[in-house]
Order: sequence, then C-alpha cells, then structure tokens
Amino acid sequence: MRNILFVLSFLFSLMSISQELNCDVVVNAQQTGNENVQVFKTLENQLKEFINNTHWTTKSFSANERINCSMVINITSYDNNVFQASIQVRSSRPVFNSSYSSPIYNFNDRDFSFRYQEFQNIIYNPSQFESNLVSVLAFHVYMILGMDADSFEMRGGESHYQQARNILSYSQQGAFKGWKPEDGLQSRFTLMDNIMSPTYKEFRSVLYNYHIGALDQMQQSAKKGKENIALAIKELQNMNRRRPNSFILRVFFDAKASEIEDIFSDGPNVNISELMSTLTTIAPLHSSKWRNISF
Repeated sequence: MRNILFVLSFLFSLMSISQELNCDVVVNAQQTGNENVQVFKTLENQLKEFINNTHWTTKSFSANERINCSMVINITSYDNNVFQASIQVRSSRPVFNSSYSSPIYNFNDRDFSFRYQEFQNIIYNPSQFESNLVSVLAFHVYMILGMDADSFEMRGGESHYQQARNILSYSQQGAFKGWKPEDGLQSRFTLMDNIMSPTYKEFRSVLYNYHIGALDQMQQSAKKGKENIALAIKELQNMNRRRPNSFILRVFFDAKASEIEDIFSDGPNVNISELMSTLTTIAPLHSSKWRNISF
C-alpha cells in the first residue's frame, strides 16, 4: 500500500509540473530563395519542442500560467550547416480580470548565426556552452522569464537575469557576435548590462508599477489605472537624465508604445500634458504615436 501511495504521489508531482512557456516558433527562410527546403521545417519543429518542453526553472506552472511568447527566426542565408539569421522575440502577460494580454518584451536580435545539422540533438546545459543556437534561445527565454517575474513582483526576476548573465558569460568564448562589449549598442551584451546596472534601476521598478500598480487596476478604476501608468512612466525620466537615449528605454517602448497610445486615446479623461512632455523627451522615436493620442 505504501509503495502504491508513493507511486501515485510521484505521478501526481510530475503532472503538477508544467513547462513555463507557451512559445510559437517560426523559421522564415523566404530571404534564402529556398524556403521549402525540409531542413527549415525540421529546425522549426525541433526548436518549438525544445523551448516548450524544457524545464527552465524549478517552479511549477499550471497550464494557464504558461507565458505566451513568440520567436520568429528569419534566415538570410545558409551554407554547409551554417545559418545567418535574425530573431524577433516577443512575450506578453495577462492583465488581471480581463482578456487582454500586455506586451512585455520585444527584442529584435540581429546578430544570430549558428550551426545546425538536421535532426541534431538540441540540449540546454545551464553551466556550459553547447552551441550558439542554444545559447541565444536560452538567453532570450530567461529574459522573458525575468521581465515577466518583474511585472508581478518587485525585482522578482533576479534569478532569471542571473542565469541569462551566466549564459552571456560562457557564450563569450566563441566567435559569435552579440555577446561582447564590442558587439554594438543594441546587442545581448548591452541589454544584459543595462538590466543589471544600477544606472538603469528604474526600469525594473517601472515594470512592476506599470503592471501590478496600474494596468492590473484598470478593471477596478480605468481612470486611476491611467493615472498610475503615467506616474510609472514618469519614473523613467530619472534614468533618462542619467543616461539619455539608453538602449533599455528603447526596449521598453518597443514593447509598450502602441499600448500606451491606445490606453490614453480611450476611456476616461486624465491630465496628460505632463505625460506627453515626458514621452516626447524620453521616447522621441515613437513621436508619431504620441501625436495620435487624441486627448
């Protein structure tokens, strides 16, 4: 009887553990002129299984708690198992008591080259470089997990960012771009540096205040929610004064600009004169959206 109970308990524990992500993976090889080659479909299927079936944390996620995200890999060329590509990564989180999902992470990683042989094993090792394909995907997975956790708990994503930084560190040994300081101002290195630096500390607190303190309150009071969103955005001014036009600000508004435009173009009126001034100053690349805000 004891053995039966143990087995049942073990099986139940396995059933209660669900992977963290619900990720749609697309491999687009149109630019190669040979998009119908079977290797691209095999790669897409393998990556979808790899990302969605890997246990990235020790936490248990129910099916409805899985983070919705997408990765679109645009192959520009391939030759002798060497692929040149870019990858667009997006994620969102549900808003409390609504059917709406709010975009959290929107990153276009242009430095994505890797080796891949059809049907090769794709395995993630948390402490060791396996391939640039695995490292880039795992890095973005932990960025998704970190930003999602930060949106629910103040600085809740710390352990996920630490793992992303570990991946960054051991991936610098290779000759692949995106991992090192000299790889430009819009690289994985710069993103990680910005996330972990005290210079940009407001970014993570804004993720929490914008979502838990404002967006999740919209169903209870749309006006109060809009006012709190404006206050959260205002926090980014201090960061912008220390380091104008930082990359992490661009990452934030690449995800949030359309949402902010929609929120402040509808619903109850709030005073947005100060907000408009802030947005124009800290996110000028999205000025066309700010001009569309109707009141």
